[in-house]
Amino acid sequence: MKTEIIPLVEEMSGPPWSAQPWLGGATLSVLAELNEQCLSLLVEEAGTQCRALAHPLLRDLAQLWAKLDAKAVKRAAACPYLLMDAGFADPQRWMWVRGHQVLERERGPTVPFFTVPQAGTVMRTLLTYGWHLAQNRQSAARLLLGMSPQCVDLVRACSLSQVGELAGQHPAWLQPRWPYHVRIWREFLSAAIAGEGRSLQQARLRGLQILAADARSGGVG
Repeated sequence: MKTEIIPLVEEMSGPPWSAQPWLGGATLSVLAELNEQCLSLLVEEAGTQCRALAHPLLRDLAQLWAKLDAKAVKRAAACPYLLMDAGFADPQRWMWVRGHQVLERERGPTVPFFTVPQAGTVMRTLLTYGWHLAQNRQSAARLLLGMSPQCVDLVRACSLSQVGELAGQHPAWLQPRWPYHVRIWREFLSAAIAGEGRSLQQARLRGLQILAADARSGGVG
């Protein structure tokens, strides 16, 4: 059920998430590495796009992306959820695994957010990681990736080669999480740039709360 994710969020809103034994230190370590790749990709994209034509998330926060150095990236990456979305909450994108024919227009965005070459590698890595969690750590897939219960089953049914095929065929699926919530990203990036502290902790937990709200409403995170 969609509400299964909510007790997990409440549990992680108390003691530090690094102390939660069901997640495992290795799982969070890999997640942080992936988030570093995602943030570096966003910084690179923000630096290459024409300001006037850029997505609001890149255009309106251009100064913050420019200030996000390696230390700030590492701080921002240490949050208990993936900072990118790759369609893990949208079962329509995965229905073909069970033989359903789904129209392209039902399979998520068609215009890629990213134009830099490294985006394809990141996309493949994230889908592979999602497949691994769906196979072995379903609760972690639900919380860390915002994966819906139906998507957990559908992703588990994929072969690794099918996951690679999806990564190549649907680059537009790779999007920042909450791409039009510029204020949320502004607060998050500002806190990460300022340093490790209460503001950054609150920004991380706010993301968990939004994931829980998405789970309640059935929205795509």
